[in-house]
Amino acid sequence: MVSLPRSTHPSSINIRGTLAPTQRQTQSKAAMGPEAVVFRFLVTLSLLHAAAPSFCDGVEKLETSFVLGCAEEAKHLVDAACTRTRQSLKNKLKQEVPSPSDIMAFFKQTVAVNRTAIRAADYMGTTFQVLKEKVKHSYEGPYNIIDILTAKQLDTISKFTGCAYQSLPTVCRNSRYRTITGECNNRRIPNLGASNRGFGRWLPTQYEDGKSLPKGWDERRRYNGFSLPLARAVAKEIGSFPTNEITLDNEQSLAFIQFGQFIDHDLHLSPETPARTTFAEGLDCDETCVRELPCFPLKIPSNEVRITNRSDCIPMFRSAPACSEGSTIREQINIPTSFIDASQVYGSDMPLATRLRNLTNQLGLLAINERFTDNGRELLPFDNMEVDVCVLTNRSSGIPCFLSGDPRTSEQPGLTVFHTIVMREHNRVARQLNRLNPRWTGERIYQEARKIIGGLLQKITYKDYIPLLLGPEASARIIPRYRGYNISADPRVANVFSLAFRYAHTSIQPTIFRLRDGYRPLTEAPAEVPLNLTFFNSWRIVREGGIDPLLRGLMANGAKMNRQNQTMVDELRERVFKPFKRVDLDLAAIHMQRGRDHGLPGYNDWRRFCGLSQPQNLAQLTTVLQNGDLARKLMNLYGTPNNIDICLGGVAEPSLPGGKLGPLLACLIGNQFRVARDGDSFYYENRGVFSSAQRIALERMTLARIICDNTGITEVPRNVFLGNTYTRDFVRCNEIPTLDLSAWRSRGEEPEDESSTV
Repeated sequence: MVSLPRSTHPSSINIRGTLAPTQRQTQSKAAMGPEAVVFRFLVTLSLLHAAAPSFCDGVEKLETSFVLGCAEEAKHLVDAACTRTRQSLKNKLKQEVPSPSDIMAFFKQTVAVNRTAIRAADYMGTTFQVLKEKVKHSYEGPYNIIDILTAKQLDTISKFTGCAYQSLPTVCRNSRYRTITGECNNRRIPNLGASNRGFGRWLPTQYEDGKSLPKGWDERRRYNGFSLPLARAVAKEIGSFPTNEITLDNEQSLAFIQFGQFIDHDLHLSPETPARTTFAEGLDCDETCVRELPCFPLKIPSNEVRITNRSDCIPMFRSAPACSEGSTIREQINIPTSFIDASQVYGSDMPLATRLRNLTNQLGLLAINERFTDNGRELLPFDNMEVDVCVLTNRSSGIPCFLSGDPRTSEQPGLTVFHTIVMREHNRVARQLNRLNPRWTGERIYQEARKIIGGLLQKITYKDYIPLLLGPEASARIIPRYRGYNISADPRVANVFSLAFRYAHTSIQPTIFRLRDGYRPLTEAPAEVPLNLTFFNSWRIVREGGIDPLLRGLMANGAKMNRQNQTMVDELRERVFKPFKRVDLDLAAIHMQRGRDHGLPGYNDWRRFCGLSQPQNLAQLTTVLQNGDLARKLMNLYGTPNNIDICLGGVAEPSLPGGKLGPLLACLIGNQFRVARDGDSFYYENRGVFSSAQRIALERMTLARIICDNTGITEVPRNVFLGNTYTRDFVRCNEIPTLDLSAWRSRGEEPEDESSTV
């Protein structure tokens, strides 16, 4: 049995097994509230009998008091790292010297409910690390730390860290409305698809240690006989091309790409871990480039041109974990719900959802900006953060970031545009519902309007967007005609989808365009602005003409075509968050590094999953990619197609006929949208969700109509996703069908149902 001297309390042992200072022990106890102290005492007392020696597969058990001491130490380590990180980031923002990685952390920040879930997972994961570190000299050969713990000890750790309370049974009520959290969508498994849960997995993880370490953590480690290339080296070799050689896509508009990002944010957000200093030593990984958890920086290749200091790095931090009951295998947390339910507009937890509402009246409205309007039309409310990165982009304007259901709203102006028009559409619908049903309460109006907005986004996504994304043949094959709700379908966002859907970054132009009436270049402000100068520029919306010029630019300009020799533009690959200096980020390299962080299998594993061939040599890879030069580059970098990072292999494939994706991405992305539809009991076509008349009204609606109803734009394309030319493809707004809300007029007495507040 592993035991400690009786004079040494377990919480006074640090992660390296040496005595910690007495002051740290005192601080750890002082930080515990009286309830936590009582809880620990009762748990320890109740499990003392479990401390007796026992054997399982020849591995000896640990004393429960020792296990609890390790859990306490883990809490201290995580709390200290998060405190250091929070204070450091606050100081950097106040001093106006944030780095690009600080900005990345800012727009993926978490709110209180998210932080609680992530902190619990960090406590549990670090507890296992502390335990393993302390007992590693007592056991010979490989072992699983869970095998050394009893079931009661695992339960104690789960409760002590808070993970147990992430999966408490949910009481579901019959309701015609979704819950904000996504709970109770599936009555058999109420938490399935809910917010703040782990991603789903379609294939087992491939971590370097089988549990949590990213692939490539040890650069000497070989996979399929080859070392993994540096992500930055791959991005430079495959992605570099002259910006003036961009090929435009005549078939899809920039609005198509922007809507895809908007819907992507409805489905997933994998935030970086809140701690940006190492748990064990407290080192600032943004400055030192050390590779210690939770930091996973991108090493600079020897032939680097932009970053001349070879000892420098591009900082990156591991994605935040989710609680995993009974498992030490790391899973990442997904903040929003897994359903297309407009959670990026309304929020995925009740505190934020309540904050986003206007509760000063009984009109069921969303909150709006109280300081500014957009030529008399509503703007999103401002956030109220103590230090705001949007203010730093133009200190003279003093314009904060906007607030919505997703923290990335102000990341770039096109995204802000879509958040704004959907917020306006909710309020427009709510006001009409109030006129149709003057006896409805504000809660009823809010819930009905939210339900309508969710239905509209689903209709536009599945009927207008996806057929263009996948192509007609793949769309019909992968997402066949809707046959009703399937309670056995798992709607959770798959971890691989969180990387695969980033394909759209290859279709982004390096410039944002702003057009005035008649689709002519804006004159009162720059008509074209480099993308890297627009990140967190909320002031451009307020001070430079509002959202209408941006929307015209999105509708009247084509997207960049993703070609094998023209992947991601330098605005994203070399100059992400350029105004914020230390090392500009490389989005292409970060995507590959993130896939390794998430333990995603390689290219051929996913092709096998999708029923596609698995190329094993240069000739076979050339056949799949239809490009010998690209295949040769990939083989030189990776050694084998098996090792190719999924996000790179996916975008390297030529597109299917009539679509924008190759066979692999069409499979992965299409299947995600299929389960998100079939596993959603509130999907708008599911019988009983809407009446027949209401479904017909929703089917007639288009994104063009939403734009017409919520902006000053009077001419639009009938299909804003297509590559349209003004004036040939544009019509007056009065030619676009409107949303007929008469089907929502109350017919006599109806039972009140305003419950969706989980």
